[in-house]
Amino acid sequence: MQDKDYIVIVQCDIVMERCSGYFCEKAFNERAGLFSSYHSNKSYRTLYLTCGGCCGRAIHRKLLDLIRTIKKEENVDKKQIIVHLSSCITKDNFHGPVCPHLDYLKTMIVDKLGLDIVEGTYTSKTSEAQRKAGIYKS
Repeated sequence: MQDKDYIVIVQCDIVMERCSGYFCEKAFNERAGLFSSYHSNKSYRTLYLTCGGCCGRAIHRKLLDLIRTIKKEENVDKKQIIVHLSSCITKDNFHGPVCPHLDYLKTMIVDKLGLDIVEGTYTSKTSEAQRKAGIYKS
């Protein structure tokens, strides 16, 4: 994560109808959960997006626009960008099951755009306990 300067957090469009993204933002600022490998003394740029709704195809257009714009405006290469697919997309939780389009999202982001990804953001203690109890599957 040392070579990354720009973090894009992609959240489920449906979940964002009721979720502010507070816990994902808090986890990033506290360098907790799946943000724990980022340096606490380094300043990162962040951008919060939704997938655009099922099937998630809009994320390709949004990220492509980011790649082109940030290269033109600030000379930031896409190798400096990392995408976090939020836990509401990648994990079974109280928002719902794992996104049925997760593999498609990863294909577009990694294979088509060449960006690195991390699966997850915030790790809920309640959800983790329910995964251990077998209530949630992932």
